[in-house]
Amino acid sequence: MTAQATAMAEPATAARRRALPLWTGAVIYAALLLAGNRLLNDPDTFWQIRIGQWIIDNRALPHADAFSFTVHGQPWISTQWLAQVLYATAFNLAGWPGPVVLAASAIALAFALLAGFLIRRLDDVPAIALLSAAFAIAAGHLLARPHALALPVMVVWMGVLLSAAERRTSPSLPWIALIVLWTNLHGSFLFGLVVIAPVALDALVNAAPAARKTLAVRWAAFALAALAASMVTPYGWHSLLAARNILSLGAALPLIGEWAPADFSTFGALEAGVMALLGFALVTRAKCPPVRIVLFLGLLHMALSHVRNADVFALLAPMVLAAPLAQYVTGQGASRLVLRSSVPMIAVAVALMGAATAAAVSFAPYAPAATTAPAAAVAALRQHRAARVFNDYDFGGYLIWQGMPTFIDGRTELFGETLMVRHDRATSLKQVDALIDLLDRYQIDATLLRSSTPAVHLLDRLDGWRRVYADGVAVVHVRSPGAPAKK
Repeated sequence: MTAQATAMAEPATAARRRALPLWTGAVIYAALLLAGNRLLNDPDTFWQIRIGQWIIDNRALPHADAFSFTVHGQPWISTQWLAQVLYATAFNLAGWPGPVVLAASAIALAFALLAGFLIRRLDDVPAIALLSAAFAIAAGHLLARPHALALPVMVVWMGVLLSAAERRTSPSLPWIALIVLWTNLHGSFLFGLVVIAPVALDALVNAAPAARKTLAVRWAAFALAALAASMVTPYGWHSLLAARNILSLGAALPLIGEWAPADFSTFGALEAGVMALLGFALVTRAKCPPVRIVLFLGLLHMALSHVRNADVFALLAPMVLAAPLAQYVTGQGASRLVLRSSVPMIAVAVALMGAATAAAVSFAPYAPAATTAPAAAVAALRQHRAARVFNDYDFGGYLIWQGMPTFIDGRTELFGETLMVRHDRATSLKQVDALIDLLDRYQIDATLLRSSTPAVHLLDRLDGWRRVYADGVAVVHVRSPGAPAKK
């Protein structure tokens, strides 16, 4: 290539690198605003916002449970306090559009950052293919919850680690600030600490033998600094312990939908993406460095083990594979699209996003679905002055939102494995005696269960209980007068 051609190519390359992230972020942001109610399709959103409001109102962080009657007063910390405060602030300012806009902005930024990482290594077409697959795989877990605000931090963190490894060096210490932010946003910061080791190994394996000892020391120092940074929270080292408590819930963990393993009984995006990648590897005989293979398989294992990790796999697996894939898909003229960016185009994109945000905040009828917000059923509970409600797990968030103490809710680590499993066996009638025992032991005066829950049919026939409300979402039973709970 001549000097003149090189000089012309450099601005074009820079324009491409600006364009793909810009338009990726803009398109995903617009798509999420259009499907805004899907971001609110999670019962935990209620209690996340309510705890954020509690923190704002009290100007303090919780150290004990104040929202249930089963474990009231027991030690509990909110490791996602910063995200909860941000969501509460957004809700206080704009109602339900606020959390939607906030979550959509964070998710769009995460994908824009991913696009920026990929376009520096791949041509347009393979980069867009990976981005499309990533969004399809992650879509089911893109919700207005704390993890969404941590996604951009996770992408930048992984990009910093991988870029350092590809340069055969270690990350700069100032990047440790990302862990401080991540730790206060979401408990997934623990993954950010764990992933340092395999990426450091990737750097060491590819470094010159003479440089490995020095490089190992630098990576070890970075890892120790990151560990120390993870304790820069109002709770100190207790945030690490809280993350461990969630992972040690044992038999209770699979009972929670997002912690259940991936289900391949129906064909989905995760299965399609893995099969497409496997097919590509078989056709091209593509080779990948051993450590990158281990990293990819580790991310895949996380996604297969727990549904909630699908977004982690979707965002980070393309980053792990980008550099190895480059030698097979980059440099072909057909793989380049006419993607350019200029100041006017950036201004237009920003203006359109601003207009979409204003329209969403002003006119979009965002609200959680009735399946997570049984308003009429809760009104029936209030009418009967119910104080101790045996509730469905998914209704706990809405009860907290309505200021009613819960039997159980999404703060699973607080209630523990024993009560979680006991509650599941009672509501599913795997143990009929468990239902009766819980109703009496906790002096329950009303129940709020999904209409499809097996325990509903037993309560219809159980002496001392009567159905007072039912719809397609929830059923309410109250203890009949003269049928007190056993002491």
